[in-house]
Amino acid sequence: MTADNALLLSILAAGLPVLAYVGLIYWADRYEKEPLWLLAAAFLWGAIPAALLALLFNALFSAPFYLLLDSRPAELVSGAIIAPVVEEMAKALILFAILFLWRHELNSPLDGMIYGAMVGMGFAMVENVLYYVSAFSENGASGWNTVVLMRGIIFGLNHALYTALTGLGIAIAHNSRNVWVRVLAPLLGLGAAIAFHAFHNVAMFGGSALTFFAGLTFDWGGVLLTLAIIVLVLMQERRWMKEYLAEEVGLGTLSAEEYGLVQSAARRNRHRLRLLYRKGVRAYWRSGQRFHACSELAYRKRRQALFADEASATAVMQLRRSLVESA
Repeated sequence: MTADNALLLSILAAGLPVLAYVGLIYWADRYEKEPLWLLAAAFLWGAIPAALLALLFNALFSAPFYLLLDSRPAELVSGAIIAPVVEEMAKALILFAILFLWRHELNSPLDGMIYGAMVGMGFAMVENVLYYVSAFSENGASGWNTVVLMRGIIFGLNHALYTALTGLGIAIAHNSRNVWVRVLAPLLGLGAAIAFHAFHNVAMFGGSALTFFAGLTFDWGGVLLTLAIIVLVLMQERRWMKEYLAEEVGLGTLSAEEYGLVQSAARRNRHRLRLLYRKGVRAYWRSGQRFHACSELAYRKRRQALFADEASATAVMQLRRSLVESA
C-alpha cells in the first residue's frame, strides 16, 4: 500500500462492507420492499448532505472549546457531546422529510428503521473514507489496517443502528393515534440515537481495554436489540397480513391459495423461485409486484381501521381493483 493508492483502497475498504450491510438491511424488509429511489435518496443524504453538514457544524461548534481548553478535554467535549448531536440531527433531516412528504411509505416501525439504517450506512461510508485516509497519512499501512478493522468491521453497523432508532421513533409516531406518542416518539428515537452515539465515542476515547469492551458490548447489545425488534415487527406484520387480508378471499380479491401464500414471507419467496424456474423472469417479477400490492392493501386497511381517513379508504379501493384486474 502506497500514498498513490491509499485513497482508492480507502474507498474500496469503506464501500464494500457497506454494500454487504445495505444488502442485509434491504433483505430484512420481507413483506413490502421500500421504493429503491427513496432508499437511494436516504443513502445519498447520509453520504453527502448529512456528512457535509456534520463536518461544518462539528468544526463550528467545537472551535470555541479548542480555544478555551487543552486539546484532550476539547476532544472529549467534541466527541461526546457535539458530534453525536450534530451528526444524528443532520442524518435525521431526511427521515423527517419522509414523514412529511412520503409518509404513506411508513407503513410499519420496520420501514422507519430501514430508512434510518440506509441513511446511517451512507454517512458511515463517507466518514470511514476520511478516517482511513487520515490513518494512513499518520500511521502508515499498519494504522490503516487497524482503523479499517475497527470502523469497517467491528463497529461497521454503528451508524445504521443509531439512525435506525430515529427512524423507529418517527414510524411509531406516524402509525399512532395517541397525541403524546406522535409528539414524543420521534424525539425519544432521536435521543436514543444520540445517547448510543455518545456512549460509543466516550468508550473509544477512554483508550483502555476496559472501555473498549464496554463500548463493544454496548454497541453490539444495541445491534442485537435492534435485530430483536425487527423480528418482533416482522411477526406483527405477518399477523396483519392474516387479519386484514382474510375478507379479501370472500370479496374475490384473492384466492384462498394466494391468501395462504401472502401471510408468510418464506412461502412467498419459495413460490416466486418456483415461478422463476418454471416460467421465467417475467412471472417472477409479476408475482413480486402482486405480493407487494397485497401487503400494501393490508397496511392501508390497518391504517383505515385506526384512523378512518379518506385517503386510506381510497387507496384500499384502488388496490382491490388493481389486484382483481391483475389476477
